Amino acid sequence: MTHKVTLLPGDGIGPEVMQEATKVLECLRDEFGCAVEWEDAAVGGGAYDIFDDPLPAATLELAKSSDAVLLGAVGGPDWDDLPRAKRPESGLLRLRSELDLFANLRPAILFPELADASALKSELVAGLDLMIVRELTGGIYFGQPRGVEQRDNERVGFNTLIYRESEIERIGRAAFEVARRRSKRLCSVDKANVLESTQLWRDVMLEVARDYPDVELTHLYVDNAAMQLIREPKQFDVIVTTNMFGDILSDAAAMLTGSIGMLPSASLDANNKGMYEPIHGSAPDIAGRNMANPLAMIQSVAMMLRYSMAQARLSDAVEAAVAKVLQNGLRTADIHTEPHTRVGTAEMGDAVVAALRSAA
Repeated sequence: MTHKVTLLPGDGIGPEVMQEATKVLECLRDEFGCAVEWEDAAVGGGAYDIFDDPLPAATLELAKSSDAVLLGAVGGPDWDDLPRAKRPESGLLRLRSELDLFANLRPAILFPELADASALKSELVAGLDLMIVRELTGGIYFGQPRGVEQRDNERVGFNTLIYRESEIERIGRAAFEVARRRSKRLCSVDKANVLESTQLWRDVMLEVARDYPDVELTHLYVDNAAMQLIREPKQFDVIVTTNMFGDILSDAAAMLTGSIGMLPSASLDANNKGMYEPIHGSAPDIAGRNMANPLAMIQSVAMMLRYSMAQARLSDAVEAAVAKVLQNGLRTADIHTEPHTRVGTAEMGDAVVAALRSAA
């Protein structure tokens, strides 16, 4: 079966890192016989400039008809003053919602070669390998009502944090399944002491846990979890949490690994159709300068192979190629330290492809 992939380069450094991911896809197709084909489409600020919509109808239709989506990044200062519905980030939220991508998997893995690049002492993070499972289509980012309005002669901004039992149950089951494939330890993060919506979160997690007696479930309030993530990150294996808490904690975890430019993510529906993207954002300050780290984008390809294509062997090969270039001392600007060799975006992508081709 040929796997059909939609490529959404997006804004900022998105097109640059997507170009390196495309090189990897070409190598997988030509050297490994991977049955994959792809097509580009517009999304984000660039799509708004052309179509007056950050998620054009044609892009959404193509994404829905694909087996997986690869996304570069969206957003930038050029579009910050647009009405909220027209901003690039709104297009991304709509895309996640339309594809029902409710489970966001964000690994935080520290390559041994990058232990000195972490914000923490190497002995605290050496061997770090944790997974954050973030609920992605509910919570305060999507709750209604929301807005800014005039009350008593002043502006009032308001959002609604709401979770349905069914939403919590399905992300809970997804997280338990991930934990079952790893070390069978799951920590659920909430704020049940002050938020009724997350008291329900905890109650439902406890109910789901009955179906997974082989998985150890623990609970932490989000403020304590943030502290523990910095204090002793290796105590965690899999964390499951709400949309907003997961957004914050996963970016904090990224800095434990040396650079946010190293981390991929997967956003999955109930059938493992997914959208895969680096978590680093559009980084407009370095766009077009051959400085961006493409390794998170390339590792997003590896996650796509593993989760949406059931090609674990090829996923392993891509991850091994990334490890090989780091072992060879190549570094982009964000992870560079002496005496390693500093390279640009394209050079790093070429090195990964060369390592992948040698494995073939």
